[in-house]
Amino acid sequence: MTESPTETLPNKASTTRGEEAPRAKSLAPLKQLLGFLWPHKGRLIAASTALVFTAGAQLTLGYGVQLLIDEGFAGADAAGLYKAVIFMLIVGVAMAIGAMIRFYLVSWLGERVSADLRSAVFNNLVHLQPSYFESNHSGEIMSRLTTDTTLLQTLIGSSVSLAARNALTLTGALTLMVITNLKLSLVILVAVPVTLVPILIFGRRVRKLSNKSQQTIAEVGSHAGEIFQSIKVVQSFNREAAEKNAFGRDVEQAFFVARARVYQRALLTGFAIFLLMGGMVGMMWTGGLDVIEGRMTGGELGAFVFYAVMVGTAFATLSEVWGDLQRAAGAAERLMELLAETSEIPDTGTHAPANQTALSFEGVHFAYPSRPTHPALSDFTLDIQHGESVALVGPSGAGKSTVFELMLRFYDPIAGAIRFGGIDLREISLDAWRQKIALVPQQPTLFSGDIFYNIAYGANQPTEAAVEAAAHMAHAHEFIDTLPERYQSHLGAQGVRLSGGQRQRIALARAILSDPELLLLDEATSALDTESEWHVQQALTEIMRERTTIIIAHRLSTVINADRIVVMSEGQVVDSGPHDELMKRCELYQRLARLQFQAEHAS
Repeated sequence: MTESPTETLPNKASTTRGEEAPRAKSLAPLKQLLGFLWPHKGRLIAASTALVFTAGAQLTLGYGVQLLIDEGFAGADAAGLYKAVIFMLIVGVAMAIGAMIRFYLVSWLGERVSADLRSAVFNNLVHLQPSYFESNHSGEIMSRLTTDTTLLQTLIGSSVSLAARNALTLTGALTLMVITNLKLSLVILVAVPVTLVPILIFGRRVRKLSNKSQQTIAEVGSHAGEIFQSIKVVQSFNREAAEKNAFGRDVEQAFFVARARVYQRALLTGFAIFLLMGGMVGMMWTGGLDVIEGRMTGGELGAFVFYAVMVGTAFATLSEVWGDLQRAAGAAERLMELLAETSEIPDTGTHAPANQTALSFEGVHFAYPSRPTHPALSDFTLDIQHGESVALVGPSGAGKSTVFELMLRFYDPIAGAIRFGGIDLREISLDAWRQKIALVPQQPTLFSGDIFYNIAYGANQPTEAAVEAAAHMAHAHEFIDTLPERYQSHLGAQGVRLSGGQRQRIALARAILSDPELLLLDEATSALDTESEWHVQQALTEIMRERTTIIIAHRLSTVINADRIVVMSEGQVVDSGPHDELMKRCELYQRLARLQFQAEHAS
């Protein structure tokens, strides 16, 4: 299609939505994940119960430490030691069972929510208008769909569980510390708000750098994907060294951002642990004096130290998990942006399209969003009868491909209307309308599956016989039959293992299998050699029977036999009619024909 408003070249940074996205300033984006957790509320409640049970069992170990010291080590016989050991063994078994159940359930939730989120984002994106993917690079979208969802899987399956468990442990340990010894508790409590200061300061920096890190990683993946897709161009111009240098700079930039993030997280963890350990040292000095002076037992001090260690460990874990939460908040925000995207082509039509009826363009005006002041079509009016073959010709930029874009409803007209059977396309169900159309582009798109899959893509669960019949009609069966695995032969990425003519015939077979009422051919033979063009033309002759066919062609020799040739210029119809009549009265058509036939004669 020659009127596409955007171009993609290797090693050119494109403007992406991710570059414009606001940074996560809080954990608020994570709240939106509750909608994905709620369908699994049974497992969520069970995991929460196991978590609370495990945290409670862990807290009772402090009492076991007190028993072990006061009645076991300091007791007159082994009965106290036996009692303390049995108690701690029972608690250990309970903790093991609870931890096992908790780990399984939260890991299951993490994997399940991650899978649901990926599906929801993909299911939303696949319905967006094609222009969205022209202004948002596919590499970045793939990074969000994979890397960001993996971050959230880790968050739900690990970080949230750690945060909740340590928050419970922290609360319970602080409460038991106050009950055990108020004076020593005050020493620890003074250290808590002091520890919060670096968490808040460094946490804000970590959040910002985490979002930037994700963005740079997405850009690295996008750059690599673009180069690999254009590898023949890169190698033909000997640009390998330049691309390696450019990619190396992108990788180093990503590393620089990641290093800064890791440095801030290290400072966050280090400051938190240092401040808490300072508080614990002060607590042990004060508590040791109380034991020496008889104001508390050794067991009480042992239990208190155990609780203090739990508080310190919980705080250190929470400070580290806080960085994960900040990073996940950025990932959640990026994913929710994709999930919130809505198509600019509303599918609100309720009418079913009529059968075997006329298609008409009525005063259509359209300009691409990227060039609003340059209309691609202006007061474009054209009527096409059922079964008619119509060729669109004209200089580059005349608006031919835009006609196809509007017919397929990749865009909607700014003014005017396109009607099928007298009904505006916007009033017809989008799925039902597109089922009537098949497009054979100049550069056919093939998937990395086998030949059967690529042809069968044009219909829902077709039989093997139907696929082979379509291949016969497209003159593709002959070369397919020579392949080692015939219809199960894999084509490689974008059909790279086939020639241009073979790929075009596979695309034609796909179109035939869909049995369209309207067939759109976008210069389907312009890039083929003579033999391949002959095969494709033979196939087209069979396909076009009893179908409305609209053809875009630069080579007039391929459309001389069309029922009608429509000459376009600057988004308008200049003239229309059979070839012979246009050669007599249309100056633009005469000029196009003269230039082309002279070029063909010279070659």
